[in-house]
Amino acid sequence: MKPIVIPVIAAMFALSACASDQGSKQTGGTLVGAGLGALLGSQIGSGSGKLVAVAVGALAGAMFGGEIGKSLDKADRAAIHRSTNNALETGRSGETVAWNNPDSGNYGSVVPEPAYRAPSGEYCREYQQTITVAGKSEEAYGKACRKPDGSWEIIK
Repeated sequence: MKPIVIPVIAAMFALSACASDQGSKQTGGTLVGAGLGALLGSQIGSGSGKLVAVAVGALAGAMFGGEIGKSLDKADRAAIHRSTNNALETGRSGETVAWNNPDSGNYGSVVPEPAYRAPSGEYCREYQQTITVAGKSEEAYGKACRKPDGSWEIIK
């Protein structure tokens, strides 16, 4: 399930503009997590086993996404966004860019890999991200590419 952490968080950034209260954050995280869990489950099994895998994936993703949405407040998401952008834009390969929120106690880090030019022509970087919420850490890997406007878009 760890490979979906980054897309769930990225999708939550997109939803954060619409999610102003605790219920909206959790609902948004639950919906995104369910969709990504179902997608992951669809890659497993075949026949009726595939249907079960999709259902289990959707349920697990909904639970996981809801917890992330409930646990990360606006300041946490802003710190994650800021540290990820800093790591991708100016971070040295293999160097940790950390963030923390003393109010929530949540913290994490981003470690970027070397930039490379994708076949599409855009510059991309892979990275490792660690997020610790309520003393529980999750690690995931992601990839972001620079859009024509200069901003970074999380691809996976």
